[in-house]
Amino acid sequence: MGTFAPDFIFGAATASYQIEGAAHEDGRGPSIWDTFSHTPGKVFAGDTGDIACDHYHRWEEDLDILAEMGVDAYRFSIAWPRIQATGSGKPNQLGLDFYSRLVDGLLARNITPLATLYHWDLPQALEDQGGWLHRDTAYRFADYTQIVAACLQDRVGYWATINEPWCAAILGYTNGEHAPGRRSDEGGLIASHHLNLAHGLAVSALRSESHSPVGIVVNYHQFQAADDSAEAQAAVDRLDAVGNWLYTEPILRGRYDPLTLEVTAKVTDWACIEDGDLELIHQPIDFIGHNYYSPTFISAGHQPYESGSAWPGVEDAKFLPPRQPVSDMGWTIDPTGLTNLLVRFHERYPEMDLYVAENGAAMPDQLSKDGAVHDADRTAYLQGHIAALEAALAKDVPLKGYFCWSLLDNFEWAFGYSKRFGLIRVDYDTQQRLWKDSALWYQQFLSNRTI
Repeated sequence: MGTFAPDFIFGAATASYQIEGAAHEDGRGPSIWDTFSHTPGKVFAGDTGDIACDHYHRWEEDLDILAEMGVDAYRFSIAWPRIQATGSGKPNQLGLDFYSRLVDGLLARNITPLATLYHWDLPQALEDQGGWLHRDTAYRFADYTQIVAACLQDRVGYWATINEPWCAAILGYTNGEHAPGRRSDEGGLIASHHLNLAHGLAVSALRSESHSPVGIVVNYHQFQAADDSAEAQAAVDRLDAVGNWLYTEPILRGRYDPLTLEVTAKVTDWACIEDGDLELIHQPIDFIGHNYYSPTFISAGHQPYESGSAWPGVEDAKFLPPRQPVSDMGWTIDPTGLTNLLVRFHERYPEMDLYVAENGAAMPDQLSKDGAVHDADRTAYLQGHIAALEAALAKDVPLKGYFCWSLLDNFEWAFGYSKRFGLIRVDYDTQQRLWKDSALWYQQFLSNRTI
């Protein structure tokens, strides 16, 4: 084993609301996740990101961990409410200064920064005006992007506009599992279009300020037919249309797939699409980042479409129970799904360089009597999925890098602090960082790039 080119990038990833804390410091305004997590019943145990991993104050310690681990790059996200408390207007210099220090700290440690501009923490003031249901939000995002890019310019090695637009749109505006917690079948589709528009406008803003590569990160669903029947494959196709092609087709091809429009016709007339939108969305980009955790197995069968479904318009697909083994999230552990995803995506969009922008597993970690976390299950997960990268490369997939999720245990959205994905254990009472066995394994792997 050992097919990784010398310039193949290995790194780790985090997101601002999940780790930063300091929710009310240095001019930061409230985000939709502040509001959502403080709403009773929305997040497990009433957990919030008010403190999280206190990364805002402990960033140097965390960057030292990255350097000791031996990563090539670090994927982090920028909190829009730190830059513009209300999502518009004059920038907050203290917020810009924080990310400037973070980027400079990475460069000083020979770690390439990959900055994600939106990882779901929309300023609450914009949500009060309609959020991603309101077209103007896309233009406010472009303004924010211009501010950040002008500050950080080419010090950032790679830019990602948006993380997982499906989650932001569908989980946020259709089934309400994520902030802002709205439930509207059409709303998630309107939000999807406006997020696509925001991406295109942001790409143009980035190009005006920076020469660094630009892309987007998607959670491309790896739907797999449970049998060889044409009916099962048709069910997969319809789920692809509303879960995957809803984003990649307008971004990479300048159109909405006919099947997407057919499946969603009973939900929306797509009046939100204005003349010229697809040209604005369809900007040249340099890469697509994929977040992969688990495949989903699909069979044919009538499943009445219900309001608030995460798959608006799809009635003829059945989601089968996860196959063993599973992670602490109850997600099937299947590294071959990652290889299949990368190969399948490359076949549809052969021109795009690809990165695995997130990959990891929540496991039921326990502190042992010796004071360590012996997470052999997570280590095995990483070993299997890094081997899956090699399998994709052997099939000529233009895969350029891999980011483990996550550097730290953190606030896992609606699950609060009940799920631990980190290579590094965080004691949320003391903020002590502890290297798990999986972190030590990743460090050893990175020293020789051989499984």
